This record gives sequence, C-alpha cells and structure tokens, in this order.
Amino acid sequence: MSTLGLAGWHSRGALIAAVSVGAVVAVIHLLTAGRYDFFVNELYFIVCGRHPAFGYVDQPPLVPLIAAATQVFGTNVWLLRLPAVLAAVLLIPLVVAFAELLGASKRGAWLAAIAAASSPMLTAMTATLTTSTFEALDFTAVAYFVTRALVRNEPRLYWWAGAFAGFAFEAKYGIAIWIAGLAAGLIAAGPRSIVRSRDLWIGAGIGAAIAMPNVVWQLVHGLPFLELVHNDSSGNLTGTPAEFIMDQILVLNLVLAPLWMTGIIAPFASPKFAQYRFLAVAFVVSAVIVFVTHGKSYYLAGAYPTMFALGAAACSALPVVVVSLWAALAAVNGALSLPLVLPIYSPERLKFVVDHMPMKMRPIEKASIGAPLTQVFSFEFGWRELAATVSDIYASLPATDRAHAAIFAHNYGEAGALDVLGTNLPPSLSGNNNYYLWGPRRYDGSVIIAVNVDPAQWRRWCNSVHVVARFGSSPYVMPREREKPIIICRGMRPQLAQVWPQLKFYGI
Repeated sequence: MSTLGLAGWHSRGALIAAVSVGAVVAVIHLLTAGRYDFFVNELYFIVCGRHPAFGYVDQPPLVPLIAAATQVFGTNVWLLRLPAVLAAVLLIPLVVAFAELLGASKRGAWLAAIAAASSPMLTAMTATLTTSTFEALDFTAVAYFVTRALVRNEPRLYWWAGAFAGFAFEAKYGIAIWIAGLAAGLIAAGPRSIVRSRDLWIGAGIGAAIAMPNVVWQLVHGLPFLELVHNDSSGNLTGTPAEFIMDQILVLNLVLAPLWMTGIIAPFASPKFAQYRFLAVAFVVSAVIVFVTHGKSYYLAGAYPTMFALGAAACSALPVVVVSLWAALAAVNGALSLPLVLPIYSPERLKFVVDHMPMKMRPIEKASIGAPLTQVFSFEFGWRELAATVSDIYASLPATDRAHAAIFAHNYGEAGALDVLGTNLPPSLSGNNNYYLWGPRRYDGSVIIAVNVDPAQWRRWCNSVHVVARFGSSPYVMPREREKPIIICRGMRPQLAQVWPQLKFYGI
C-alpha cells in the first residue's frame, strides 16, 4: 500500500479524518444495506453473472460476476451490497490522500473527507450494486495516480492508472468519458511531455489489455451495446445547460457547490495550483461530453471527488472556523438528504416525504416519471410478488404442461426476478438485452406463461391466450410494473424459435 501512497499520510490529522469519516460511512451503509429489496438491475446482474462471459449486451462483465459471487450461498440483499459499501468507504481515504497530494492541510483533509461522504449523488451510487457503483472510486484513482506520477516523478504509477482504467472499463464504459477528459486536459494544459513517457504508454497498454476481452466480445457479437444505445427509449432528461448545471449543484449537495467550483477555478487563478490545470480541464470536458450526448446526471458523478480534493487543497488557507462551519453545514445537508438515497425511512414515510417536498426532484429520464418513491427505490418493490404469482401459476399447471412450459418476461427486470426469486421455476426467457442472446432454449411455445405482454399481440401467435393473473399491486412499484397482465399462451404458431427474432428488444 505504501507504494500506492494510500498509507503514507503526510499528517496524522489527515489519517484521522479518513478513518473517522470512513467509519461513519461504513456504519450508515451497513445498517441500511439490507432494507427494502433487490433493485431491478441487481436481479439482472445476478442472472448474467451466473452465465459467465466476457461481456453482455448492455454492460461489461465485472459487476455481474461480483453480483453472482455474493449470492453463492443463497439470495441475500445485504451480502449483495457489501461490495458497494466497500466502494463507498474506500473513496474517503482516497479523496483525502488526493487532497493531501494537491497540498491540502489538516483542515482541507477533513473538508475533502466530509465532501466525499456527504454528496447525495455519490451516496446513491453506492446504495445498490450497479455498474455505476465503482465509478467514483475508479475515476478518482485514475486521476490520483496520473497526478502523483507527474508531481512526484513516480512514472510507474501510470501503470496503476492504466490498471484502474482497465478494470473500470470492465465495470462500465463511462470511464471512457473521464479518460477523454484527462487526455484533453493534458494536451491543453500540459505537461505535453507526458506523451514521451514510456511508462505512460505501458500503463495505457495495461488498461487496454484488461479491457480487450470485453471489446472482443462486443465485436464478435456485432456491437450490441451500440445498438442498445441507438434504440434506448428511456429518454434521458438532460435538460438545458442551466437545468443540467442546477441539477448537478443540487444532487451533489448545494453546500458543496463552492468547493468543486473552486477546484475548477483555482488552477487558473492561483500559480500554486497551475500545474493541476489539466484536472480542471478534464472535468469541464467530461461535463461537456455528458451534456452534448444527453447523458444522465449521474454520468459525471465519478469526476466530482477529484474536484473536491482540488477544491479542498485550494481552500486550506481559509480560517479554521470557516472551514469547520462549512464542513459541518455540508455534513448536515448531506444527512438530511440521506432518506432520499438510502432506505432509512419506511416506504410509507418516504412516500409522504416525497409527496410533500417543497421542491420536487426533476426526473433524470422519462422512464422515471411517476415513480411513487424515488426511481431507485420504486424499482425495489414488486419483484417477490411477481415471483410468487408466477411460481403459483406454474405449479398449478398439469404435469404434462409443466414438462415443456416456458416462462417469458417482457423485460430483463421481470425475468431476473423470476430467475432469482422464483420457486421451482425453469430459467426465464425474454427478448430484452442479454436474455435475447440466450435464446428460446429448448422450448417450442406449446405452453408459455408470459409476463407483462400485450394479450392482443400474442393472440396473433397463439391458438389461445388467457389472462390468468396480474402483478404489481404494491403502491410503491414503478408505473410500468403496476397491475400488468400475466397470460398463458397455448399452441404458438409458428414455433417459438421462429417467433424469437420478433421478440428482440435491446433497451431499457
């Protein structure tokens, strides 16, 4: 660890800040990690991870493999979220070490630690295990190692930057935005001599080697991720430039806005921080990329800890009483927002709070409009009801029907819920994302239990269609999962294998 510079603290105060704030973060996350239920994407990731591959239609392999590994001894929400808790906790000492590297004093170290811990968006990203969970940690680690390699003349740390970038790519493709930002920053602000560093290119090679299996998988399968992006109908609500910036200010913690803005401005306003201009440029370029590509607001979240560290270093000269008050206000504001990003309240209480908030949260995509709780929390309800209902329907079939009955779900969340939470069910089928690639398996379509499909459409293919149940009765589920039909299709003609291409749906 000393080689990486995460244990060799300059001051005992910085170490105390990292450990103290990290411990608080750990306790809060561990106490809430098992509340509510599986998030829709978590169910899908578990199923993907149980089909090991170098890639999947809609994400790289790392998070699905981790998700499946946590469920080896049975389904358990709390265990599933332990890797996310670890990511939240490790971010704190990393940001503190980064702030110290940039020149932060003890008070600056505390400010950086509290900033990393009190940002609602960063907390939300580690509340569940998703492809975004590790972004803040990965983005910050890449920037830290590049910066340290430059300012301390430790070129082999480029190797570590490359390794983190490669593993980040295997978790989510969003690291490409940050790499593009850092490259633009180094080209625009220097030092341009970095391109002559042998170790930089070795690091780039390490990152490319780690990322290559997934790149090859995507190429072999016809770049399905690009097809998914092209087809995406979730409707990201990026908004106008003013709306985008205001969203960032609010979801990052309003009190922290002056801190990350200082991180952007300080390298251009103070000669002391001029050597870090490439970090500020990297952030701005990344923000522009997210905006012009109509990305979701959290796509930029991973870049903020770097600005927290730089801002904390620049603000270290402020009087201790000012920094202390600022940090306290940030912590209080972050604590007040916790029920919106961690399952602290009961669903009933949270719904009351959401319904009576003086300032309504702007949805990040069209698919989230109408969520009775927050989008994430609403996608944690209804799955066990669905699994129990379908399990009962399947069990009620005559034995001769069960022997060749298929279970089809409209989307990957429903299919994942049935595969993870169902009782004595065969593997689910779906035309959505990676389920499509797994195909119809051995089923011919003579008997199909189909979830959340249009009965009228299926009557074109089936000799008979009967709506046998509905699911989504919970008042907290997303509208798209509320009171949806479950049908039994008998005698599909043509057979399922021939119909399968018409069921393909790459998207959210």
